[in-house]
Amino acid sequence: MPVHPSQIDPELRRRGTLIRRIRSARTEEQLRRSSALPGPVDRLLRRRVPAGLVRSEEWIRRPDGSRLRILVYRARDARPDAPGLLWLHGGGYATGAPEFEAFSLRPLIAGSGAVVVSPDYRLSPVAPYPAALDDSYAALLWLRDNAVRLGVRPDQIAVAGGSAGGGLTAAPTLYARDEGEVAVAFQMPLYPMIDDRGETESGRDNDAPVWDSVTNRSAWRLYLGDLYGSADVPAYAAPARATDHAGLPPTMTFVGSLDPFRDETVHYVDNLRAAGVSVEFREFAGAYHGFDVLVPKASASRAAAAFRDQWFGHAVRTHFAPQP
Repeated sequence: MPVHPSQIDPELRRRGTLIRRIRSARTEEQLRRSSALPGPVDRLLRRRVPAGLVRSEEWIRRPDGSRLRILVYRARDARPDAPGLLWLHGGGYATGAPEFEAFSLRPLIAGSGAVVVSPDYRLSPVAPYPAALDDSYAALLWLRDNAVRLGVRPDQIAVAGGSAGGGLTAAPTLYARDEGEVAVAFQMPLYPMIDDRGETESGRDNDAPVWDSVTNRSAWRLYLGDLYGSADVPAYAAPARATDHAGLPPTMTFVGSLDPFRDETVHYVDNLRAAGVSVEFREFAGAYHGFDVLVPKASASRAAAAFRDQWFGHAVRTHFAPQP
């Protein structure tokens, strides 16, 4: 699905055109380098904490003895019995850090008093699947086990994230349903990266800004390792491969019409609805991947943020899941 500039929302076009010129069609090696060499903006974001929020750091010990770093964000005026939100950062499974998305969390926390837990999960150039899934699920269990200490309602633990973070929302939520160890009250997998096959119309030959088909294949190769191209890729790695969606929690998501993930998101929504899962979904015309973060003042981005924040507020008032 080649994308012509005229197809891009006019408010998103200038930024998208610039990004397309300087960062497109990334190879596995380029993704490895971007993961290993954070730039000055990345270093600045690691230090900054959004106004009105408090950040603390916790550590979980993995089975192999290594440690997983977890960031906890909360409002300065913390409320009792707050919702708990596991937030998984994006970056194609290959890049990123939990600090980079802190400013996206501020409206969710401000509107609900939520306590947000965000793990610094292992990236694919260092450790392919199932490392990121294992870390995400470990953080979910840690949130459950520490709910009372954190001031979180044990019956209102949710999972959310965008892009690869959306994939790491859908995958641990699916795993949690199957394992039965922890109950997820609701999930928000935003424009999720969930299908490794790249066979959808929106995913084939897509050269849209930010995330294109070439970059997507490179990222999946890094994440899946020797599993890439196999018919046996598990649904916990690529949730679009799941065949049973019954019993999954209420879900909200959105995606841009030009995003390579558009079709896989729509198929995921359709499958959830067919299984009787409550779903709220919106598609934004002329929007590419990550538009809401990259051009936050555009009308489409403001509408997407409002949709997300309003649904989150509704979910906090409505959706609960007692722990087993």
